[in-house]
Amino acid sequence: MLEKLRLVEEKYLEMEARAAQPDFYADPKAAARVLKEQKELEPVVTAYRQYRKTEQELQDLREMLDGQLEPEMRALCQEEFTKAKEDLAELEHRLKVLLLPRDPNDEKNVILEIRGGVGGEESALFAHSLFRMYTMYAAAKGWKVELLNYSETELGGVKEADCILTGAGAYSRLKFESGVHRVQRVPETESGGRVHTSTATVAVLPEMEEVDVELRPEDIEMQVFRSSGAGGQHINKTSSAVRLIHRPTGIVVSCQEERSQVQNREKCMRMLASKLYEIEQSRIEAEHAGQRRSQVGTGMRNERIRTYNFPQGRVTDHRIGLTLYKLDAILDGDLDELIDALVTADQAEKLRQGEGATE
Repeated sequence: MLEKLRLVEEKYLEMEARAAQPDFYADPKAAARVLKEQKELEPVVTAYRQYRKTEQELQDLREMLDGQLEPEMRALCQEEFTKAKEDLAELEHRLKVLLLPRDPNDEKNVILEIRGGVGGEESALFAHSLFRMYTMYAAAKGWKVELLNYSETELGGVKEADCILTGAGAYSRLKFESGVHRVQRVPETESGGRVHTSTATVAVLPEMEEVDVELRPEDIEMQVFRSSGAGGQHINKTSSAVRLIHRPTGIVVSCQEERSQVQNREKCMRMLASKLYEIEQSRIEAEHAGQRRSQVGTGMRNERIRTYNFPQGRVTDHRIGLTLYKLDAILDGDLDELIDALVTADQAEKLRQGEGATE
């Protein structure tokens, strides 16, 4: 590991020297690539330098303890030695995590799709709560939310909602949210006070550009229709909404939130590219099904991942066995504690797999 870190630092120093050259910005695109990579390496180099500094401090303290010291000085040195040893172990763990292979999609924007599931109107109302939760989380992170498709029920529930969340590291934070979300609560329409169970599905896709995925014009059928608002209201007089059908796969995407047909088609193409990428990734994963997978994963759409229990005010993530009694805060977009735990569990599993592979 230390040899790998030394090479990373060398590469970082080379980039630093290159960025200091007078002609560095002559090619803006090349310069941007170098600066981006340098920024990605910076946390690794900083931790590595701190590791070496702590390692040297530990060596100096060890030499002092081996010599002749007054009792008070020995006690002080021993205390500093123990602290430096703990710091070194912590830095070593941090470096192992930083050296884990990066998901190439982590920095991408997100296409978020939410659908009502089992439970009729109650599932649609829950889907609305999830849509609100994620958009509030996005707002707290300073991400931009672009609505693609939004279909309401008469009671204000959501049949389906699609949007793009644009912001640094959006996919890295939300990629574990895909799957079936379950709610347990007493519906307002339930006179007997019985707790009902309903579900909604969430899909999180890294946003792909058309250039990232092969999209042949002859494979795509385009349909236009009039967009509508909640419950079929606000009918547009022009056919600005767009539906694209990918003939080879049967994938259908639609967008009706923009006034322009051209803008709606552009967003549909981005959605289609992301869905085709997801299919290809699933195919690759299936080919390597024999390999051990992370216990967290990115979640299949038919996999129950989380329960929101209103009577007990709790949220339980079934993949990592985490229960938090802060339901209201989570539904108001306070997701960081949940997401941090999922990221940590995923990193721990990858470290375990890596250590197993080297045995």
